[in-house]
Amino acid sequence: MKVESLLIHGGVDGDKSTGAVNVPIYQTSTYKQPKFGVNTGYEYSRTGNPTREALEKLISDLEGGYAGFAFGSGMAATTAVLSLFNSGDKILIPNNLYGGTFRVIDKVFKNFGISYGIVDTSKLDEVRSAVDDNVKAIFIETPTNPLMDITDIEGVAKIAKENNLYTIVDNTFMTPYLQKPISLGADIVIHSATKYLGGHSDVVSGLVVVNSEQLAERLHFIQNSTGGVLAPFDSFLLIRGIKTLAVRMDRHILNAKIVAEFLSTREEIEKIYYPGFVSHPGHGIQGTQAKGFGGMISFVLKDGYDYKKFLESLELITFGESLGGVESLVCHPASMTHAALPYELRQKVGIVDNLIRLSVGIESTDDIIEDIENALEKIKR
Repeated sequence: MKVESLLIHGGVDGDKSTGAVNVPIYQTSTYKQPKFGVNTGYEYSRTGNPTREALEKLISDLEGGYAGFAFGSGMAATTAVLSLFNSGDKILIPNNLYGGTFRVIDKVFKNFGISYGIVDTSKLDEVRSAVDDNVKAIFIETPTNPLMDITDIEGVAKIAKENNLYTIVDNTFMTPYLQKPISLGADIVIHSATKYLGGHSDVVSGLVVVNSEQLAERLHFIQNSTGGVLAPFDSFLLIRGIKTLAVRMDRHILNAKIVAEFLSTREEIEKIYYPGFVSHPGHGIQGTQAKGFGGMISFVLKDGYDYKKFLESLELITFGESLGGVESLVCHPASMTHAALPYELRQKVGIVDNLIRLSVGIESTDDIIEDIENALEKIKR
């Protein structure tokens, strides 16, 4: 089945008992057991719920994995994956990954003896040289948030396999519609499903897909034990959002290309981070491991231009946290999504104060561009 059809018919397709085309919302906490020691396959909704299970099967189908798991947020999903590791283990992470991921590793898991090493994962030699006896996993985002660094997933997975490590990929920016890390050798895929998978800024959720029975058993134990599961109604909303992923992503990609080309003509812009430009580092790798360049753009305003006034001058584009909704969203990484990263690291990698991250929505590009143009005119020197 092609991915466009799988988005709609994957996982559990409707309800066989009633013929309903949508999976019902099983809004229940517990289940009647017919007799002692016997159940219907469900006992308690923290352990298993039919609506959540339908979503978990759907994301597993889409990513081509062994099993999927749904959590109450992207960070709950990430936390569950990090809980696979033990005291003394070390994880390699990118130098500009999402600030929330860095925060939970640096401020929470470090307390349990799990350490990390920061590397430029777009440079395979740097990744290879950073592997030591304590490293148990390589965690990558590609493209990274917010600088759009491209990492060769297959190349990293090869290094990981040579050293008996796990490869973990945050696939939030690309979604399984554009990029399938497990087919490239990854062991675990994470999504903040709040973003493109949900797509309508109305549900907070996280998803994980694993490539083996062993990982599935371990992660289900963690999911059930720690309890950060996604609620049935939120699972229903996410299934509904995923059904339109293909048409939304196609529009996001088209709009982002048009907006990026417009930004490249403006004298106020110092630098643009957009994988769709041939000049973008990793453009070629992105073209081979994904079937599109996504809907995310980051750009740096030249010195002397007031980035705060620019953000406050936007009217159509929403200034706020998150990304991947149908509406265009803009944020200030240094003070919002990546404030948890140390200042020195932010400056070193390029998360400077005048860096803006834009999630291009599916509105008319004429209106998006007009809004940006009007805001730029207001900050002219």
